[in-house]
Amino acid sequence: DRYIKEVLPIALQYGNSVFGSDWTFQHDRATPHIHHLTQHWCRDHFPAFLDQHQWPANSPDLNLLDYCIWDELANAIKRDKVAPKKALVDELQRAAKEIRMDVIFESCDSWTTRLNRVSKNEGEYLN
Repeated sequence: DRYIKEVLPIALQYGNSVFGSDWTFQHDRATPHIHHLTQHWCRDHFPAFLDQHQWPANSPDLNLLDYCIWDELANAIKRDKVAPKKALVDELQRAAKEIRMDVIFESCDSWTTRLNRVSKNEGEYLN
């Protein structure tokens, strides 16, 4: 319930502000993501949505966050400032604002190529 009420509307607003009305939302198969109410909300609100049956589980080769954005975020974090949880949250929010848009767009642009490589590799992880 909290994921639907607090997280998904922010993702929708951000996606619409950055990409307009022509974009697709996807997420991994974490329990809150595959819950039937979450799936229903996503189908009803996002311009396009890859549901739990269309997205391979645990595929770092196809998840933009796993193969590119997390690295950018990790490099932006000032690790000496993240001891208590509140400081970690604050630092992640600050660092996320520093992720360069060109990195995000390059990551998105490379997705089709990665998808084709995974397909040719019969769904196995890429080296």
